[in-house]
Amino acid sequence: MLALSVLTGFLTTLLLIPLSKDFLRSSGIVGIDQQKKDRPVIPTSGGVPVLFGFLVGISLFLGLKTFLSSGINISFVLAALSSVLVIGLIGLIDDIHVKKQEEQVKKESQLSVGFEKWWVKPLFVIPAALPLMVVRAGQSSMVLPFIGTVDFGILYPLLLVPLGVICVSNGTNMLAGQNGLEAGIGALALFSIGVFALINGGLEAAALSLIMSASLIAFLFYNFYPAEILPGDSLTYSIGAVIAASAIIGNVQRFAMVVFTPWIFEAFLKLRSRFEASSLGELEEDNSLTPKHDKVYSLTHIIMRSGKVTEKRLVQIMYFVELFFVGLAFVLFL
Repeated sequence: MLALSVLTGFLTTLLLIPLSKDFLRSSGIVGIDQQKKDRPVIPTSGGVPVLFGFLVGISLFLGLKTFLSSGINISFVLAALSSVLVIGLIGLIDDIHVKKQEEQVKKESQLSVGFEKWWVKPLFVIPAALPLMVVRAGQSSMVLPFIGTVDFGILYPLLLVPLGVICVSNGTNMLAGQNGLEAGIGALALFSIGVFALINGGLEAAALSLIMSASLIAFLFYNFYPAEILPGDSLTYSIGAVIAASAIIGNVQRFAMVVFTPWIFEAFLKLRSRFEASSLGELEEDNSLTPKHDKVYSLTHIIMRSGKVTEKRLVQIMYFVELFFVGLAFVLFL
């Protein structure tokens, strides 16, 4: 049942992306692929087909489990699905919040700029945590390093759950901008969380993670260098939402935190610039990238400073970085 649902999510996303590209372009939801010499204007908000594929896959999973068998907490899955869709909607609103600029108007296109204040989006995400809070998803007892088991009681659903959803969904929005980066490392993180949850009997969390991972892999067919469609905030936020929801309902928070380490590092680096720095680089004549800033404000800046790396090579290095932390998580907790 799970395998069929994962395959359905993958195929649905794969089939929808070509249609979505035309629809998004005709709707003016486009962005500039900034690290290309010709700076092409291509459709953005790739979270739309990915979320639809994810929704179809989850719906099939719930339908099969409901009518053919049992053994899952449907309320947890529906609460997680609600949170993910609300956050995806917030990201979509940001994607379509466009500002016409003179050069783009002449080209009959638009440039997505999103919300101007960085703190606006975290506030918008707060309501998305409510479904998980209402069903009291997860266990309030957690094992903390050097401390042991701590029962947070009512503070877990009222404080830790919304804090986790807000931080993780915003974190995945920070490490972004390169073709294939967001979807690639997101797919690796979610696949590992899904496998770990499945091993530990968390079928609900496994379904969420693995179906979303499959949808992201389908998206990579069109988003890997050179991209034909950009993810937009509708996708980056949704990736974080599924990671947070899966960790909470599957009670695999510690494993997920290790897997999430690259985004944690990215958040602290971006904090140095008050979240104003970009992960993008300047494109050189040889197609290599150099940082736009004098100081290091992103993991991508570290890679750019290590030598002449192209955008494609940079993303591949980030895949290996994420794989390292995935392996570390399995070593520590399996």
